[in-house]
Amino acid sequence: MGSTADKIKGAANEGMGKAKQGVGEAVGSDKMQGEGAAQELKGKGQKAVGDAKQAAKDVANKAAETANKNL
Repeated sequence: MGSTADKIKGAANEGMGKAKQGVGEAVGSDKMQGEGAAQELKGKGQKAVGDAKQAAKDVANKAAETANKNL
């Protein structure tokens, strides 16, 4: 999966997790709040993976650009 897809899925999971926590709080469901917190954390992790992939790609592109200039 590419960095953009990871970031999108992460943002979606983070948003759904926050919403689920809110609904759980509104209806008094500790289980739903816990599931929402877990989903939000999963989303944050996915976004971090996407950011790391993008950073690695940027470094590789910069290295290739520098190498091509030195040819």
